[in-house]
Amino acid sequence: MAYFPPRQTASRPAKAGAAFDALKRDIMLGVLEPGTGLTELDLAAHFQCSQGTVREALLQLQEEGLVLRKGRRGTQVSECTEDEAIEMFRLRQQIEGNGMARVMRAPSRTLIRDLNELFDKMMSAAKAGDELELAAFDRDFHRRVFEDANLPALDPILHRCLVHNHRFKISRSPAARDLEATAGRHRSIIDCIESGDALRATKAMQHHIATIVDLGPEVFPEATQ
Repeated sequence: MAYFPPRQTASRPAKAGAAFDALKRDIMLGVLEPGTGLTELDLAAHFQCSQGTVREALLQLQEEGLVLRKGRRGTQVSECTEDEAIEMFRLRQQIEGNGMARVMRAPSRTLIRDLNELFDKMMSAAKAGDELELAAFDRDFHRRVFEDANLPALDPILHRCLVHNHRFKISRSPAARDLEATAGRHRSIIDCIESGDALRATKAMQHHIATIVDLGPEVFPEATQ
């Protein structure tokens, strides 16, 4: 069974889901800065729930790499460094590039429909100015493409890379970013998949990843070719 991001909380207690969503939002937006200590007792009081519920939320955040749990030293918000972001972008290039080649061998009949629906949701979130909701649908989009590669063991790795890349991008974004342009960049991926041209689709995905953030030609030289 494929792992999906815990943005949807129906399978978890409501309070754990609410705590997870609130903490993740504050970490992604930088309200909770790297190194900030998080104690179960304080969070339980804040969210008016048990420490066990908070512990569950923190474990979910740990799975996504957003916090570090260090035993007696407690829990801290993880760092969000350029070096780590670069390696995760490179890893995405490999996972999603190779995955696209597999997808194009036998894409599911619902792939284009699903991607169009997610594209519409991204555009709606962009028009509403909700960057985090846009990022969540963005992750869903990339993971929906990769689902057809039939490599489920790699999905949690891709998800963590997507979360950290979005966190890094948000932290580096100017105060006013063109969210509709960000969402619109995914249109070419859909068009290339729909064309049936595997090489074109693979190159479109690789270029998309390489140009998400301006990290320079020394990181992604193929983006300038």
